[in-house]
Amino acid sequence: MTRNTESTALGAIVGFIAGVVATGPMTVAMIWWHRRLPAHEQYPLPPREITMKLARGAGLSHQMSSEARSAATLLAHFGYGGAAGAIYGAVSDKIPGPGLLKGVGFGMLLWGGSYLGLLPGTGILKIATDHPARRNLLMIGVHVVWGAATGAVADLLREEARGSGLKPFSASTSPHRDL
Repeated sequence: MTRNTESTALGAIVGFIAGVVATGPMTVAMIWWHRRLPAHEQYPLPPREITMKLARGAGLSHQMSSEARSAATLLAHFGYGGAAGAIYGAVSDKIPGPGLLKGVGFGMLLWGGSYLGLLPGTGILKIATDHPARRNLLMIGVHVVWGAATGAVADLLREEARGSGLKPFSASTSPHRDL
């Protein structure tokens, strides 16, 4: 492997981990803000809508219990967060600036690309402009949360990996050395 390929591969791994980690606070913020919307705007959030649309398409939704629907939604949501994080991690090292700001920018691109392009283009979800403004603000806000967390966590993990010779958290380097 060339040095550039190693850097991109490490970035993708670091980004995947960061994206999964960042999906946690994103999900908490999403639920918190969703509960504060007017009652008529509290229909299912996009992760549930997307997961159930795909489950219906696969002929599985009628067989799924409420718990299975929740588990599938969380798995899909965290998986998408990880996959998006892997893309971020693979490219972010080539863009100057602090990870937190790069992450916010990437989170905004992810929201726009997903909710104005990919999801409506594939018929999975209505375009964002067909949803109430408050719901769009909620989703934009949580993508800012996700992006900031992804960028910050990716920077920390990449720094840790480089400090240990591309062996994250090796025996010679503790991730908690600053504690």
